[in-house]
Amino acid sequence: MSTKPLIPVSRRGFLGGSAATLSVAAAKPASAQATPPDQTKPRKKGVTFTLNGRSQQLDADTRLTLLDALRGPLGLPGSKKGCDHGQCGACTVHVDGERRLSCLTLAASLEGREVVTIEGLADGEDLHPMQQAFIDNDAFQCGYCTPGQIMSAVACVKEGHARTDEEIREYMSGNLCRCSAYPNIVAAVKQAKGRM
Repeated sequence: MSTKPLIPVSRRGFLGGSAATLSVAAAKPASAQATPPDQTKPRKKGVTFTLNGRSQQLDADTRLTLLDALRGPLGLPGSKKGCDHGQCGACTVHVDGERRLSCLTLAASLEGREVVTIEGLADGEDLHPMQQAFIDNDAFQCGYCTPGQIMSAVACVKEGHARTDEEIREYMSGNLCRCSAYPNIVAAVKQAKGRM
């Protein structure tokens, strides 16, 4: 079998041709080059998604986070703005049944998805078992991190990661509690696990 190339090209010829191609591209007039989009102008995108069991439409700035949408135009302040950098877990919600940091999620990315916030956990006047377990075990302390803790705790149980105290601590480690109520939170997760 022959290893000769079909079109004989020397290394020198290849480099010369590449340089000529680059110089032609660089010589294009400025008017022919693509104009980058103006990043300072807001862009809107309409999204339709399910929020706490109800269809929701939102005409959102493409830079708007889900957290800011919830606390702003959607009027649901339960998800807390803690660090706003995805490090404390205070803004945790569920998107399609999985926990998600709403401060790192763009509202415009929610088309057709299902979002559940702390406001959507209770069934009318009946608290979700995890909400009741947090009350029963004094797991909320100052309460600032509690919505995110509860959303992560529900996901922890649903994902099957609540078999041992160590496992609960590991899967709740993304949610920080400034009051150090961690033993109470673990107790609440264990209590609710049997009722969910």
